[in-house]
Amino acid sequence: MTLALLLALPLAGALLLAVFGARRRAPELNIAASLATLVAAIALAAQVIGHGPMLLWREQFLVDAFNVFLVVLTAFVGLTTALFSRPYMRIEREHGRLTPGRVRLYHSMYQLFMFTMLLALLTNNLGLLWVALEAATLSTVLLVSLYRTPASLEAAWKYFILCGVGIAQALFGTVLLYLAAAKVLGADGSTALLWTHLYAVREQLEPSVLTLAFVFLFVGYGTKVGLAPLHNWLPDAHAEGPTPVSAVLSGLLLNVALYAVVRCKVLVEGSTSASLPGRMMMAFGLFSVVVAAFLLWRQRDIKRLFAYSSIEHMGIMTFAFGMGGPVATFAALLHMTVHSLTKSAIFFAVGHAAQKSGTQVMDEIRGLLVQSPAIGWGLMLGSLAILGMPPFGVFASEFLILTTAMRQQPWATPILLLALGVAFAAVFRRVQPMVFGETTLKRLPHPPALVPVFAHLLLVLMLGLYIPPFLSEWYRAAAELLR
Repeated sequence: MTLALLLALPLAGALLLAVFGARRRAPELNIAASLATLVAAIALAAQVIGHGPMLLWREQFLVDAFNVFLVVLTAFVGLTTALFSRPYMRIEREHGRLTPGRVRLYHSMYQLFMFTMLLALLTNNLGLLWVALEAATLSTVLLVSLYRTPASLEAAWKYFILCGVGIAQALFGTVLLYLAAAKVLGADGSTALLWTHLYAVREQLEPSVLTLAFVFLFVGYGTKVGLAPLHNWLPDAHAEGPTPVSAVLSGLLLNVALYAVVRCKVLVEGSTSASLPGRMMMAFGLFSVVVAAFLLWRQRDIKRLFAYSSIEHMGIMTFAFGMGGPVATFAALLHMTVHSLTKSAIFFAVGHAAQKSGTQVMDEIRGLLVQSPAIGWGLMLGSLAILGMPPFGVFASEFLILTTAMRQQPWATPILLLALGVAFAAVFRRVQPMVFGETTLKRLPHPPALVPVFAHLLLVLMLGLYIPPFLSEWYRAAAELLR
């Protein structure tokens, strides 16, 4: 019942907002749907904590420690982004950048996107997982192109084509998985794509077919993760779409795509007892960190800057999952959480800063601390957090990943440290004058609504100082599932 409610709420919200999304109270309806989704997600998590993993609806849906914590994180960021988008989209509409029809499209596609994210996380069927991620691509293409400018349309088409090619590779990998599983699980193939059944017989599956399947799955879903060199869609999509869309792309979509990769890695490593999946993930992850760190220096647009930061951090997570082991997996899950919270908080602050300044060009944004101390401090603290400054949670997760790399992959440690140092310098040299630089603009008469920014940063700070026992146990249980 709880699972049905969790999936039905955003879908019903999408249908309602497709009709009423241009009305005055549409933002409140969007917030209400997101709040109800979060309550349902927490209730589902409580059931899993109390009763263990659950298989529901003829085994088509699986809820365990790994995906349920991502479900709660997704619902929480979905709510705070809906709260942020209420004043942000109102200002965009008042400035004439959005028509009522496009506002309605934004609200309905936002809830549809939340539905696809939750469906992808909760399904036990790898075929349905592929369908959900393809639906997520289609809904976010419409969100990226919302302004209908030449640049936004180009970004949307690039996103659609590159991710479409990637998702086609993932489809071929899924077909190969089915072929390998059908020989073991029966001729009718009714359970050949159910993850739990595949996991149970993973040692009986043909290793060569599964290895080839993982290559296609990794390239396909890795495109949506934004791993280099498959990342070209991501900076454009972030820069040209509305800021709330940038927040959910970085905070949610990339996590869910990486979740799909990790689920496939567990299957293939269990079958082949080989290190190819882990080595592929480490190689692509490390390459992404290095490429993103150096490309950060070339950016002039503030949203593109933090888009490349997302590529860097997804590379760190992919590298950690590739290393495997309880500590590295625990650290990767923690990094998933703190990156999602921090990066969405940064985009909230960036959205207000760009709106108030009338530009996304960093050289033209100065003196945010004078114009609005809330925006200035929000951007600075968020930047310090994402750069791994203690005592924020990103420091804790990166420290665990680096210390694990020193033991398991010592060759990679200096490369990671160099890339993190380059990224720190690149971001800090850009953000510091934006916040503390001189400006002739007057202070804003009203403070912006930045409660979501500081709520996220407070959680990230807490996770750097103290991880609650229930959350720590949650991460450990998820890490155990991914051995």
